Amino acid sequence: MIKFLWSVCTLVVLSLVNSAVKAQIPDKPTASATPLANAHAHNDYEHTRPLLDALDHGFTSIEADVFLVEGQLLVAHNLLDVSKERSLEKLYFQPLQERARANNGRVYKDGPTITLLVDIKTNGAAAYASLHNLLAQFDSLISVTQDGEYTEKAVTVIISGDRPIQEIEDSKPRRVGIDGRVIDLDSDKPAALLPLISDNWTNHFRYRGVGPMPDAEREKLHDMVGRAHSKNRRIRFWATPENPVLWKELKDAGVDLIGTDDLAKLSTFLRT
Repeated sequence: MIKFLWSVCTLVVLSLVNSAVKAQIPDKPTASATPLANAHAHNDYEHTRPLLDALDHGFTSIEADVFLVEGQLLVAHNLLDVSKERSLEKLYFQPLQERARANNGRVYKDGPTITLLVDIKTNGAAAYASLHNLLAQFDSLISVTQDGEYTEKAVTVIISGDRPIQEIEDSKPRRVGIDGRVIDLDSDKPAALLPLISDNWTNHFRYRGVGPMPDAEREKLHDMVGRAHSKNRRIRFWATPENPVLWKELKDAGVDLIGTDDLAKLSTFLRT
């Protein structure tokens, strides 16, 4: 009897462990939400279901921090948190490819190109070399510039963080763009190479969404957006408070990507 009870307990424990492991593995995409052009999932990998939670809320831009560890690009905010089970390929490229195949070449059926912002935390040149090789395996999925001609596909990859700019510019073919900064607003680089301008909100604005936005700061914001758009680039800011009042100022100014850690809150705001 004791052996029988021990066996039963063992089976129960193993079942619980297997369930926990499965919970960490992305399910097959099931999202059917209408895509939101302005929604950017900041630190997306910290959600319960990386990528899939964002897609369920209609997000069209997703951010993942990566470290190069033993030849693999692993997704985490800190090096101490990396796990071989949480690679950029497993969490993002594989499920994105599966979804695009199911939707006639789009992540959302008949929807827009999705942005995957890859924030390289350290060792940019080596990490990019690894990413360059990885992206070649997903050629049908990833937007590409080849022989000077840009072809947009289901997913556009943009490199942020430790950006090896020269290595990216020299890539042939090039399957990534560079995430620029405010100092790049007037750059003459082609939009396919420099498709996005991103910067820290707190470095340029004091407004935090409390009370009316000062006229001078609103004018400055609209000027930045106008300069980005004049070069066919999108613009976003990070370190913005999770504040619908501020989000409205960003949206009214034409800021292309509004970042959040609270997917449901931003999704509700943009839909209303």
